Amino acid sequence: MRHLPALITSAIIFALLLVYFQPLIFITIKAGEEGVLYRRFAGGTVTDRTFKEGFHIVYPWNKMTIYDTRIQQKSYSFFVLTAEGLKIELLLSVRYYPRRNALGVLHQQIGPDYLEKIVFPEVENTMRILVGKMALEELYSNEAGLHHMITKTIAEIETNFIVIEDVVLRQIVLPKPVEAAIETKIEQKQLAEAYQYRIDREIQEGKRKKIEADGISQYNTTVSKSLSPDILKWQGIQATQALAASTNAKMVVIGNGGGQLPIILGGAAGQ
Repeated sequence: MRHLPALITSAIIFALLLVYFQPLIFITIKAGEEGVLYRRFAGGTVTDRTFKEGFHIVYPWNKMTIYDTRIQQKSYSFFVLTAEGLKIELLLSVRYYPRRNALGVLHQQIGPDYLEKIVFPEVENTMRILVGKMALEELYSNEAGLHHMITKTIAEIETNFIVIEDVVLRQIVLPKPVEAAIETKIEQKQLAEAYQYRIDREIQEGKRKKIEADGISQYNTTVSKSLSPDILKWQGIQATQALAASTNAKMVVIGNGGGQLPIILGGAAGQ
């Protein structure tokens, strides 16, 4: 019985130690993750295997590092110089993931901050080389071509530990004075195109009016040629005959000049 307090004290101490070291002993690896174990007294980092999803128990003096093995995306920016020596800012987005079969070596040689140590520096170096060969106008007018070149160099950026799926150029940020100058240039170009459009429209309208006037003139000329004195006299005879055949009262004026038809004036019906 006299040893009971000592046992209780030991149990309490053990329970406190268990609670204190619980995060280090009971490890839960979530979906899309894998763990790399570091054994303090048994050879260091385990490189020939990883710990899969689920619940694991490890000794408190060892350490489990968990890696996200799913496709991840990270955006960041940096400054580069164009072929003209202009300093611009590029906003990039990188999609990547670590190779599952190389997690142990990745952890041993690089560590969890592999993105900052390997991916970003390699991407920046590649972008500086590409952009340094291009003028600013090429960057804006040929972003698709630039993205194609970036895609071709992804294989050079990748290592034995990391897969880089894509590097997307999200935005090119120019110095404020340069941006203002480009906007002014674009605005003036649009104004010039608008003025030219108006001029072209007026020229086309003038051509249309000339064609219309020529058509009217040709029509009048043709009609004038067709109205000979004989045709006019014949049409007058037909009109006189039609008037004479009507049932209304008429007034005939004789002596309308040589060769002219008599004037027949119609009266009111029933007179």
